Amino acid sequence: MRGVLMHAPGDFRVEEREDPKILRPTDAVIRLSATCVCGSDLWPYRGVEPIDGPSPIGHEYVGIVEEVGSEVTTIRPGQFVVGGFSASDNTCEICRAGYQTSCVQREWMNAMGAQAERLRVPLADGTLVATPGMPDADLIPSLLAASDVLGTGWFAATAAEAGLGKTVAVVGDGAVGLLAVLAAKQLGAERIIAMSRHEPRQKLAREFGATDIVTERGDEGVARIKELTGGLGAHSVVEAVGTQESMLQAIRSTRPGGHVGYVGVAHGVKLDGEELFFSRVHLHGGPAPVRQYLPQLIDLIWNRQIDPGKVFDLVLPLEQAAEAYRAMDDRRAVKALLTP
Repeated sequence: MRGVLMHAPGDFRVEEREDPKILRPTDAVIRLSATCVCGSDLWPYRGVEPIDGPSPIGHEYVGIVEEVGSEVTTIRPGQFVVGGFSASDNTCEICRAGYQTSCVQREWMNAMGAQAERLRVPLADGTLVATPGMPDADLIPSLLAASDVLGTGWFAATAAEAGLGKTVAVVGDGAVGLLAVLAAKQLGAERIIAMSRHEPRQKLAREFGATDIVTERGDEGVARIKELTGGLGAHSVVEAVGTQESMLQAIRSTRPGGHVGYVGVAHGVKLDGEELFFSRVHLHGGPAPVRQYLPQLIDLIWNRQIDPGKVFDLVLPLEQAAEAYRAMDDRRAVKALLTP
């Protein structure tokens, strides 16, 4: 089959890879209908994370089940399925508490390489969720978003305790930040402030439910949030970038007693203990347990109550994956969908 292999920073190629096969009785193999490039995939692309190449990449996926192992009982060939970016049994004590990305049997799907034509999914019963039927083509981008960025944005908004009567600020205007805006709206937030300097992303944020746009960053951005909230700060703040500046901006934009939901993959983030102590804010986040939300999100998408697939503003065939990476790295695209 064809799939993306990382060779070196900036050198990601589509090449022949070995076809996936059932290795364990709990596995499934799916033929991918769509996959995509994640913002977190840009870290190795930019050389921020090491590459032991050539190695596969990709962790967002939807497709049709081709084969299942002998112990798989809830998923069957022919079903259209959505899976999270980590494999989990969904039965251990940690999974039952809603933290499937810390499952005692967890496996990261990046190692399987979802930017390809086919994919082996470990722990298929716990990882995959079947849709009610075969989706219309226009629903596939939104179902793909549920595999990571929608679920991650939803977790971020939930961790920040977005809800009725709350003012929510979102730091980061990538796909996760934009979908955190959508999630905050669905959770009933009264006011949603999107922090963005890019007009197309501002427009999409407003479509998803943003009531205010803040273009400033750093201390100026914090001051603007305070100005919009009577000097107090937001009740709930989502951090969806993963840098020192974005994390400090999120914490400092939160009122005492408020909540920060952080889901940006942290790179070089260090928090000063004294500042954190006196901020009096709650911090909660990490790798989003997307599997916890998949049934609810699939239902919302299937019934056309939300359209998160709008974050895909570039669609390319898998063979043009290198251009998808370049476009996202140059911020010419919010998120690139690949069709195998």
